[in-house]
Order: sequence, then C-alpha cells, then structure tokens
Amino acid sequence: MPSHLLTIGSRGSKLALFQANWVKSKLETAHSDIRVVVEIVKTSGDVFLDAPLSQIGGKGLFTKEIEDALLDGRIDLAVHSLKDLPTVLPAGLHLAAVSSREDVRDAFLSNKHRSLGALPNGAKVGTSSLRRQSQLLRLRRDLEVANLRGNLDTRIRKLDEGQYDAILLACAGLDRLGYQQRIVERLSVQQLCPAVGQGALGIETRELDDETQNRLQCLHHAPTHSAVTAERAFLRRLGGGCQVPIAGHAWIEESRLELLGVVASTDGRQLFRGQTSAPIEQAGELGAELAERLLASGASEILQALSAS
Repeated sequence: MPSHLLTIGSRGSKLALFQANWVKSKLETAHSDIRVVVEIVKTSGDVFLDAPLSQIGGKGLFTKEIEDALLDGRIDLAVHSLKDLPTVLPAGLHLAAVSSREDVRDAFLSNKHRSLGALPNGAKVGTSSLRRQSQLLRLRRDLEVANLRGNLDTRIRKLDEGQYDAILLACAGLDRLGYQQRIVERLSVQQLCPAVGQGALGIETRELDDETQNRLQCLHHAPTHSAVTAERAFLRRLGGGCQVPIAGHAWIEESRLELLGVVASTDGRQLFRGQTSAPIEQAGELGAELAERLLASGASEILQALSAS
C-alpha cells in the first residue's frame, strides 16, 4: 500500500490537468510506495482573460500563485508548461526535472485556408503571443493580427464561430489533447521560432526537498534539459518574458548544441536573428553568448523601446 503522499499543484485548464495527471501517472508507476494527488491553483493568467498577455503582466503570470503554494508547503511539486516559467525562480525553489519534449513548432489552424501562405490579404489571425505576432507580421505584413485569449478549447471554439480566419497555437498542446486533426500546417522553426521552453514540462520543487527531487528523476530528460538551459539563458540575458517578442530554440546535432534566437519589434519591421553552437556542457554560456551578439547587432534598441512603452 502507498505510504507517502505527494501533492501536485496545477492550473485548472484541460491541458494543464492533462499534463499534471501525466506526471502523476509516471510517478505512481515508478514508485509503488507513493500516492499522488493533483490540486488546482488558480493563477492571475487564468483570471484576467480579456486583455492581451503583454498588457496584464510579465514574468510569473501563470506561475506565481502555484509557486506561493509550493513555498507554503500546500503542494510538493508544481507542473508547468516550461515556456510559462520565468527564468529566475523565487528563492527556495528549484527546477527539479524537465520532461522529454513534444513537437516544438507552432500550429496553423483554419477552417477555410490550407496554409499560412494561402491566407488572403487582410485575413484575421488570432494569437495572444507577441512572439508569434511579430514573426507573423514579418512574414505577412498584410495580415490583421487580433488578440486571442482563453484555454485551448475556447480558442478553437472562437475559430469555429468565425471570429478569426485562422489562429496560431502550440503543436505540443494540441498533440497532448488529441487535436492533431485540427492542425492544418505545422510551421517550421525558421518561419516562426518557438517560445523558449516550448513543448517541454518543467517540474518545480522546494530546493531542499531532496526526497521529491530524487523521485522526479524518472521524468527527467537530459537532452531536453540541455536545450532549454541554453534557451532560458538566452532569454534571461535579454531580460524578456511573455510581454517581449523574443524566441529561442535549441537542439542537439552531432553531439553539439545548436541555438537559434530571435528578437523582433511588435510590428515585425525589425527582426534580429542569430544561430550559434557549442558543446552540450556549455549550454548556459551558449545562450548568453547569442543574446550578447543580438544585443550588439541592434536588438537592444527594440528591448529598450518596449520597456519604456
């Protein structure tokens, strides 16, 4: 009989609960002596659903209340979409495990058009992400980009109601919930560079909770961890969050870590892109180095303008 209880903190959306319950299942399978329960924690990002993400908050919009519960001891671990987790964690907390990554790409969904390139001039595309908005307008300045908030089901419903000609979502969430058939086109990372950490789950614990951290090693995927370490170092050096159009994607190629990074203006008129590589063990240095390169090439002016606005 299980003798030890672990409590997972999660947002209440269908996708968040799917992810939390996936972690629960993996833990209970790997450790016969534990029982795992999921506790829903409502975050600020779940409450303020009308305004664009860039207007209602920066770092921690989908994580602060969950991290408070972790620090208070109400939960033992938190399961996050890693792209939502700030690069600097509160004192006393630790990123204990990173899951194997799902498809990192962005998905194009439409009921009328077969691809992003097939959209007519002036088509209305929904997204809540400045990262997607800036790169989309770089590709297609003729499009109208409109705010799209809500959970995954709500966003798809708004598309089906005809509020948008197309919407952009993460492939990973659609794949996890079995909505692959709704994806019309999977956009390459060169078309739309993904969000830092996209496709991976980040599992957060209290820094001194060695027992829980040890139990989580059955979920940890070292190659994904190396990749997101580079991405998060890139974002941390740039000082960005969801309110800044920054994108980063790292992958392992021939025993080296490749990193692609993008900084863009919200209207897509300015875009700085770079790619570099390093040995896998230098993931953090790789991210910081690419950030410095983009800052020196002119990206600093975009970031300064955004922080002043």
